[in-house]
Amino acid sequence: MVEVPVEECGGVARRPGVFAVSPLLRAGILALTGGKERSPEEAGRVRAVVLDELREVPGESLHLPEPRDDRLRVVSELLHEDPGRDGTLAELGRAAGASERTLSRLFQAELGMSFQRWRTVLRIHHALFRLSEGESVTDTAIACGWSNPSAFIGAFTALVGQTPGRYQAGLRGRGE
Repeated sequence: MVEVPVEECGGVARRPGVFAVSPLLRAGILALTGGKERSPEEAGRVRAVVLDELREVPGESLHLPEPRDDRLRVVSELLHEDPGRDGTLAELGRAAGASERTLSRLFQAELGMSFQRWRTVLRIHHALFRLSEGESVTDTAIACGWSNPSAFIGAFTALVGQTPGRYQAGLRGRGE
C-alpha cells in the first residue's frame, strides 16, 4: 500500500477508482512498496513521480462500492476470490445465510446497484488488472466469468469506453 499525505493529493481522484498503470507508474509503486528502506527525501521524490503519473492517467469510471452488511460481505468475498464464479444470487445467498430477495434488496439499498451490475463491475476490475499484466483478451474473458470473448468485449467496452485490445495497446504505448 502506498500512503500519500492528503496535502500531496491535489489533482488526484477524490474517491477510490481504477487507474491504468503505465510501466513508469508500476515501477514507482514497486519502488515505494518493495521493502527497500528509503530516506524520507528519496521516498518523497518517488511518490511525487507516482502522483504525477496518476494525474496524467484518467481514472476509469468504475466505482465499485464495497458492502458493510455481513451477508453482502460474504457474497463480495466469494466473488473477489473467484470473479469467474457463475453462482446465482440464490446460490450465493445460501453461503451467506440470506435469501435471494433479501440480498437483491441489500445490493440496491446499500450499494446503489443491482447484483448483476455490481458483479459486472467487479469482473471488469479484475479484467483491467489481468489485461495490464499482459494476459490475452480470451484468457481474461474466461477467467473473469464471460462465456465467450465477444460478450466480454461488449461489457468491457460499455464500461471502460474502449475495447480490451485498444486498452492494452494504450498501456503499451505509454510504456514506450
